[in-house]
Amino acid sequence: MSSKLATRQTILLVDDEQDILLELAEMLELEGYRCILANSVAQAFEQLSQHPDIALIITDLRMPEESGLRLIQQLRARSSRKQLPVIVASGHADMNDVIDTMRLQAVDFFIKPIYHERLLESIERLFPSTLLHLAK
Repeated sequence: MSSKLATRQTILLVDDEQDILLELAEMLELEGYRCILANSVAQAFEQLSQHPDIALIITDLRMPEESGLRLIQQLRARSSRKQLPVIVASGHADMNDVIDTMRLQAVDFFIKPIYHERLLESIERLFPSTLLHLAK
C-alpha cells in the first residue's frame, strides 16, 4: 500500500477564505491526511466537539469574526484539548503576532502563501511514528 493512500492523522483546517481551505485540504489529503474544514472559530469548536480524533489544527490568524489567536486562547483554556498542536498561517502578520502565537504554544507559524513542502515537514515532525508505520 502506498503511503499516499494510507490514512494518517485528522487535521482541522480553519480559514475564512474557502479557496485557501480547499487548496490546503487537497494537498494534505493527497499526502494521506484526513481534513475537516471550518470557516470560523465557532465552526472550529463545533468540529472539535464532533471529531475527537482531530490531531492538529492549522488556522488562519486573521478572520472577520474572531482571530486564530482567539481560537488558540480558547483552546488552551479548555482542559480536554489544551495540548492539541496548532500551526498558524497569516498573510498579514507582524512580529507581535508571531510572539503571541508562540506564547500560546503554537508549534509553527507560516506566512501566506504557504510553501507546501515546509508545511509537510512541520506536520511530519509532529507525527514521526506515522512515517515509520507507513514505511512497513
